[in-house]
Amino acid sequence: MDLRYTAEEQEFRKELAGWLAAEVPTYGSPPPIHDWDARRAYDAGWQKRLFDAGYAGINWPKEYGGRDASLVEQLIYFEEIAKANAPYVGVNFVGLLHGGPTIMAEGTEAQKAAHIPRIISGQEIWCQGFSEPVAGSDLAGLQTKAERDGDHYLVSGHKIWTSFAQVADYCELLVRTDPDASKHGGISWLIMPMHLDGIDIRPLPTLEGEGEFSEVFLENVRIPVANLVGAENDGWRVTNVTLRFERGTAFASDMIQLQAFLQEMIQTAKKITRHGATAWDDKALRSEIGHLSGELESLWAMVKLSVCEAKESGVPGVGASAVKLYYTDIFQRTTELAVRLLGRAGLSRSEIGELPSDLFLERHFNAIKVAIAAGSTQIQKNIIGERILGLPKEPKPNAP
Repeated sequence: MDLRYTAEEQEFRKELAGWLAAEVPTYGSPPPIHDWDARRAYDAGWQKRLFDAGYAGINWPKEYGGRDASLVEQLIYFEEIAKANAPYVGVNFVGLLHGGPTIMAEGTEAQKAAHIPRIISGQEIWCQGFSEPVAGSDLAGLQTKAERDGDHYLVSGHKIWTSFAQVADYCELLVRTDPDASKHGGISWLIMPMHLDGIDIRPLPTLEGEGEFSEVFLENVRIPVANLVGAENDGWRVTNVTLRFERGTAFASDMIQLQAFLQEMIQTAKKITRHGATAWDDKALRSEIGHLSGELESLWAMVKLSVCEAKESGVPGVGASAVKLYYTDIFQRTTELAVRLLGRAGLSRSEIGELPSDLFLERHFNAIKVAIAAGSTQIQKNIIGERILGLPKEPKPNAP
C-alpha cells in the first residue's frame, strides 16, 4: 500500500494552501464560546466560503455540491486547514462528518436531495441524538420509543449529550421501533426536524461552563415515516455506518491541530524558567515531547490506512476504532503534560504572565470529552478485541 502523495495531490495541496493564505486572515476571529447564535453564523459563514470556492466536502459527489475528489485529498485538506489555523468545522461537525455521509450511503434519493446540498453549503446544522441517560456506552440499550401512527412516528423519550442541539435544524435520532425485537434488532435511524412540537432542549453545564451538549426531551413528537433512513428496525447497522465515519476520519482535523498544539507547548516551555534555566532545557521534557510527536506521526499513518480502506469499501472499516482509541490516549497524555508544564499557572483558567493557561486548560478539559465522544474508550477496546482480534465476547453480568 503506497501512502505517498502523487504529483496531482501535491498540486492540490499547493492550490488549497494558496487559497487559505488569502482567505483565513480576512475572515476574523471566532466569537465567544457561549454565544451560540454568533458561533452558528461564524461556522456556517466559513462553510459557505469553502463551498463557494469548491473546498466543501471535497470527496462528496459533484451532484451534491462536492468536489468528487479522493479521500486522500481530504486528508490533505485537513492538514492544510490546520496549518493555516482556519476556522474549525464547529457546529457543522455532525452534519458534515457523519450525518451527511450516512445519508449519502443509506438514504433515499429524496433524502439526499433535501439535505446533502444544504449541509455542505452550511445552510443546515445537525445534532446527534444517540445517547440516553441509561444507554450511553451501551447504545443498543436505548429506550426512546417510536410508534407508527399512519404516515408518522410518534416519538417519546430522553436524549443526553446531544451535540449542538441548541442551534441545530435537524437531528440524527435513534429510536426503538420494535420493543419486542432483540436488543439490536428493533432500532431505527430517523431524521428529526428540531422545530417540531414536543421537543424540549436543555443545555448541560460542563467544566467549561455551558458547552455544546444538551439534554433533549421528546414528548409525542410526530416525525414523518419518510424521514426513516434505511429500513425500519435496521437502525443498528445504519448506526455502525455512522460511527465508523465518526471514529475513522471525523477527528482527522483535530489530530493535525494536536500536532500544532505540541508546537505551542514547545514555545511555552522556552518561556518558562525554573532554577535558572528554561523548562525546555529539561532533557526529560524534551524526550517526552519527542515521543508524543512521533506517536502523532504514527497516528496520522493509521488515519491514512483507514482512508485507504474507506476508498475500497465506501465506509471506514472496524480499524477506525483503533484510530479513535489511540487518538484519545495521545490527546489525554499531551494535555496532561501541558498542564504539568504550566506548574501553578495550570490552576488558572485565565492567562498568567503571558502563559496560555486558558488554552491549555480548555484543551485538557476537551481531552476528557474525547474519551467518551464517538464511543467510550471501554467500548472501543471491546470492538477491537472482538472484531479485530477475534477474542470471545465479554460475558453478560448475570452469566455464571
